[in-house]
Amino acid sequence: MTTLLLAEHDNKSLNEATRKALTAAKALGAPVHILVAGQGAQAVADAAAKLDGVEKVLLADDAALGHHLAEPLAALIVSLAGGYDAIVAAGTTAGKNVAPRVAALLDVMQVSEITKVVSPDTFERPIYAGNAIQTVQSSDAKKVITVRGASFAAAADGSATAPVEAVAAAPQDGSSSFKGEEVAKSDRPELASAKIIISGGRALGSAEAFAKVIEPVADRLARPARSWRRISTSPSASRARSSISPA
Repeated sequence: MTTLLLAEHDNKSLNEATRKALTAAKALGAPVHILVAGQGAQAVADAAAKLDGVEKVLLADDAALGHHLAEPLAALIVSLAGGYDAIVAAGTTAGKNVAPRVAALLDVMQVSEITKVVSPDTFERPIYAGNAIQTVQSSDAKKVITVRGASFAAAADGSATAPVEAVAAAPQDGSSSFKGEEVAKSDRPELASAKIIISGGRALGSAEAFAKVIEPVADRLARPARSWRRISTSPSASRARSSISPA
């Protein structure tokens, strides 16, 4: 039948992770529809409609979807799932929050963090912290898949614009509600979207040592090439990473 791809966005612009997930979705060999769920997200739907290989964009514009809570979003996807063989999301924080709920509601196995589409039912994914590659074949009638963006090129805009169709949000059961948010402001990209990653593990011993040793290296790499301006870091005692992405 068709593949449904969940768009990741902030109600204003399309996240680059969606373009990479689209490349994986197209590799399944079926037509691709993109679901844009949010509030006041018409501009996002219009951008998604321009992507190469998209047959249709579904726009669910509702206050219940404005903050991208996992429960109403999963309910929406499940309400649309009848017409789709595969449901695909980027392997970002948002995608990892929604996809397991969708898989549970559909009573299917989720195939996580794929790095290659071998066939419509067979995929490669890393295991053991990336030290081995596992080939997974799913016999489920519907596939729920998250995509590791670093393994796929971003899809470009196409020469045609797909139609945008409005869909209604699913009924809410009141299991979740938005209370507030605290967003960290940073000019550095998300780790998942960075082009270069510098990592330091347990040997550093602390976040302080990470900041002293790793971050200066990242800053030094960023300075010589003016095109590399945004750096993302994520220190922890057990595993710390710093990443650089082109502006």
